[in-house]
Amino acid sequence: MSIELIAILTIAVFIVAFLYSSVGHAGASGYIAVMTLFSLTPEEIKPTALALNILVATIASWQFWRAGFFSWKLFWPFALLSFPLAFLGGYLNLPTHIFKIVIGVVLLFSAVRFLMPQIAPESVTEPSKPVAIGVGAGLGLLSGLTGTGGGIFLTPLLLLMRWATVKNAAAVSAVFILLNSISGLLGNFSATKNIPAFILPLGIAVVVGGAMGSYLGSRKLAPLMIKRLLAIVLIIAGFKLILT
Repeated sequence: MSIELIAILTIAVFIVAFLYSSVGHAGASGYIAVMTLFSLTPEEIKPTALALNILVATIASWQFWRAGFFSWKLFWPFALLSFPLAFLGGYLNLPTHIFKIVIGVVLLFSAVRFLMPQIAPESVTEPSKPVAIGVGAGLGLLSGLTGTGGGIFLTPLLLLMRWATVKNAAAVSAVFILLNSISGLLGNFSATKNIPAFILPLGIAVVVGGAMGSYLGSRKLAPLMIKRLLAIVLIIAGFKLILT
């Protein structure tokens, strides 16, 4: 990849990190969308997305942990099998045409999430352990295969099933993403023995953009318009993957 293309990609990732963090999201689907629009290969997209997830999820996990929103009791059943299966998902590489379809569906799902109002359950009930373990296993495998970390599915599921409050769901999902992304990246590296060299500037862009967006988002930016803008980007990238 040329230096010029890396520079443009870094700027694009910075903007995505800024916008996502301004509305309280980590941005895994956004980074994948940007890399898709830049026509990166699945071999480049997956490890890069997992590495960026680790950076963003580490920051988010620490913030939610310090704020007291993380629940180990809610987290551990989902995490029990997700870690080994995320490693397996990272180790496996789907055929390119299947990878594109799966990622395209994930991006379209993300777009729908931005366009729908957030659910805030009035009361919560603890999920049964077998159900939570099974859900975590499936999401762990999917997160490793796609590079998304799994939080994009876990958060709405926790809220829809009334298993967690909004803050608790965000905290558990952040740590879930961190765990799965580390495992998935280890699995991917075990299979490929390769980490794209351009991850470093993208990582810096994500940290800086995320810090700026999270600061300004709570003060001056209009979250509804930002969510609609991000949804448009995700829809374009999703259909690009599915139809090409």
